[in-house]
Amino acid sequence: MSVNPAKQTELETLLAISSGLNSAQGSERFKAIMHQVLGDLCQTIKKFDITDEEFWLAVSYLNELGERKEAALLAAGLGLEHYLDMRADEKEAAAGNQTGTPRTIEGPLYVANAPLSHGFARMDDGHEKAEAMWLHGQVTDINGQPVAGAVVDIWHANTMGGYSFFDPSQSEYNLRRRVETGADGRYAVRSIVPCGYGCPPDGPTQKLLNGLGRHGNRPAHVHFFVSAPGFKHLTTQINLNGDEYLWDDFAFATREELIADPVKITDESLAQQRDIPAPHTEVSFDFSLVATHESSEEERVKRARVKE
Repeated sequence: MSVNPAKQTELETLLAISSGLNSAQGSERFKAIMHQVLGDLCQTIKKFDITDEEFWLAVSYLNELGERKEAALLAAGLGLEHYLDMRADEKEAAAGNQTGTPRTIEGPLYVANAPLSHGFARMDDGHEKAEAMWLHGQVTDINGQPVAGAVVDIWHANTMGGYSFFDPSQSEYNLRRRVETGADGRYAVRSIVPCGYGCPPDGPTQKLLNGLGRHGNRPAHVHFFVSAPGFKHLTTQINLNGDEYLWDDFAFATREELIADPVKITDESLAQQRDIPAPHTEVSFDFSLVATHESSEEERVKRARVKE
């Protein structure tokens, strides 16, 4: 794209050159996006009369954000990851597409290639003193028919809000499993009741939230990827009812259709059938998948993930 410099203001010339608009090389889409972003930043600097000190403080903040690897956490905390879901919902509604279980954010703490089991898996390594949880449900299509061969990829925090891999005190793939459904479309796992977590108190994400007068806490929740051949990939999570942050999730992931009710099970015979202590907590949640003829829709969104 070429613009006559004689008809530009000094700022327009600066933005055109810095974003590559005067170059025949590079990606036209990327150059247009960068031109918009840089222009918006310059207008923000002007509107709020941002000082040199404030500007360089922001640059130092970005360096710290990268060093602590919290950019994805901040994206969730500022609602940007949730906005991507809002956009996807809007597009589906505008197209009149059928929908199943609602999507919600993935978050930054997934680790790929967790152990795969058929029908059932135990997720915890037994080292943590915690209340046992029996999590189970069924994967169906939007007509309620069971989906065989669906892979339910599950991960959640421990009782301290920590995730394995990111928390070196936990064993490899602790509280992370993949379960393939059988002909009945059902999955079940034995695990422990998770705890919500807060942003690292000394980290850059919480530092920014403090400046906004916001907390960085999440309710207790369980993450899922649900996939099957011929169906749209589902990225979602369930929040456990009764948590104080249920409707005040700093990552904006709570959706009414994704709230699960923990139930206390004291029936010893049922506990014995499940080979799980009594009492324990039962959480039931079913997933409804939407059929697709597009192979690309069967795959999860491409982004950097641990071990993927």
